[in-house]
Amino acid sequence: MRESAFTHQNKEKWQLFEEMLRSKTVNPQVLSDLYVKITDDLSFAKTFYPDSKTSKYLNELASKVHHSIYKTKKERSNRLITFFRDEVPIAFASMQKQMLISFLIFMVAAGIGAISAYKDSTFLRVILGDSYVNMTINNIKEGKPFDVYAKMDPVEMFLKITWNNINVSFIAFALGITYGFGTVVVLFRNGVMLGSFFTFFFQYGLLGDSLLTVMLHGTIEISAVVAAGGAGLAIGNALLFPKTYTRIYALQTASKKGLKIIVGLIPLFIIAGFIEGFLTRYAGMPSVIKAIVLLLSFVFIIYYFVIYPRTKSNQLREENNIPISLYEQEPDYEQYA
Repeated sequence: MRESAFTHQNKEKWQLFEEMLRSKTVNPQVLSDLYVKITDDLSFAKTFYPDSKTSKYLNELASKVHHSIYKTKKERSNRLITFFRDEVPIAFASMQKQMLISFLIFMVAAGIGAISAYKDSTFLRVILGDSYVNMTINNIKEGKPFDVYAKMDPVEMFLKITWNNINVSFIAFALGITYGFGTVVVLFRNGVMLGSFFTFFFQYGLLGDSLLTVMLHGTIEISAVVAAGGAGLAIGNALLFPKTYTRIYALQTASKKGLKIIVGLIPLFIIAGFIEGFLTRYAGMPSVIKAIVLLLSFVFIIYYFVIYPRTKSNQLREENNIPISLYEQEPDYEQYA
């Protein structure tokens, strides 16, 4: 009876797979996502009904799907385009909740940093360092508050900043293995630094100028760090709440999606590093130009991180006639155990 209930519950999903396998236009990414669900069902069937017809059927179906995935893969020459057009956005779509949590952690930390720096000047020096604070105060007195960006060679600054940001993002992602605690620490630390930084300029009446100047590169840079933090939190979530999966399998799945996001962020860090190395140094450029660059960066981040992933995810389901409820459905095996 339990096997009958299991079969009845999942029959629609299995039939959908068979229809997709007969279709010549099925998207490999969708097929890959649904393949995960079939292998979960197969694992469950092998555990509770190892010699049943259901188990044999699912094994054959999983084999066919696996073959179809690799047969329908895009050509390597088109791989880079499909990676950024399809795979990275789909990974973002699957981690929207973690991205939001990462953003909230970062903003709360920024608020704590801002309040602490405003209340205690020694806190500001602990976070930013005496040498940086003293140098910036001297620059402010000389009427060049953002001269720090103009002193270093632009190419050297570009390479150094880009590498540092990529390194921070990878650490934030990798520390998800600590059940997300390490990722939270990285996000909190960077958030506190940002809040303290802007409070420093606020105390000298330069908050508006600092926002327009620093956020030229900061909009993309900070957003990418937050996204990397979201990928790290997804790993922690997989370890803490694997649902019906084994922890190892949940970890592998979250890591693969998270790694796609980290690789997808590299071009953004390069762009942010380029802006910081070659544009931010011209702090005296008209405010309207700064505002335009900042606005374009913000619109791009919202579109590529939030709007496009949701649109792309829904588009893939509709193109392959997949009911959203079925696509998002998590297996509930407790009722059969």
